[in-house]
Amino acid sequence: MMQHVSTSLRTAAVTIVLTVAYTLVVTAVAQLLLSRQADGSVITDQRGGAVGSELIGQTFTDAAYVHSRPSAAGGGYDAAASSGSNLGTTSAALRERVSAAVEKLRAANPDAPGPVPAELVTASGSGLDPHISPAAAEWQIPRIAAARKVAVERVRAVVAEHVEGRALGLFGEPRVNVLRLNRAMDQRFGPPRGGANMSPK
Repeated sequence: MMQHVSTSLRTAAVTIVLTVAYTLVVTAVAQLLLSRQADGSVITDQRGGAVGSELIGQTFTDAAYVHSRPSAAGGGYDAAASSGSNLGTTSAALRERVSAAVEKLRAANPDAPGPVPAELVTASGSGLDPHISPAAAEWQIPRIAAARKVAVERVRAVVAEHVEGRALGLFGEPRVNVLRLNRAMDQRFGPPRGGANMSPK
């Protein structure tokens, strides 16, 4: 009996040591080789203050900024409550919500070309997606240019500079990180009048 207990205790001790050692080694390697990513890929302002993470989306409502897609995670982009809306294609609540969002977007973007991109009225599966498609960003350009009082072509150039290609040239689709793009807008044209807050909500 004591032999079994002794063997179990030794096995548990070795497992605990290996588990702790593995965690420490992986953490040390991550901090040494990829410290920015290991610390959350935080984006900072000119003073070094955090304005968000490039991995987690956030809501922008000012007309001078590119707007993210809706989020169903908690109160919106809540990393502790990552989820989709769980509303199916036959859901009346989803249809009503999308219809209201389309009307609101059309009213806020009267000069936008073509129909409202679907991703601007539907949430992602995680509710945390920090990206939108280049087409969804370009659709918003006339509103942003008018709010910032700059030429449409100048805003379009900033958007084009921030299109990220497919991973390894093969996987996924081209995309735009909304927070990075909005930071670039402020750097290129200055913060919008009224001092819109770039801090995460």
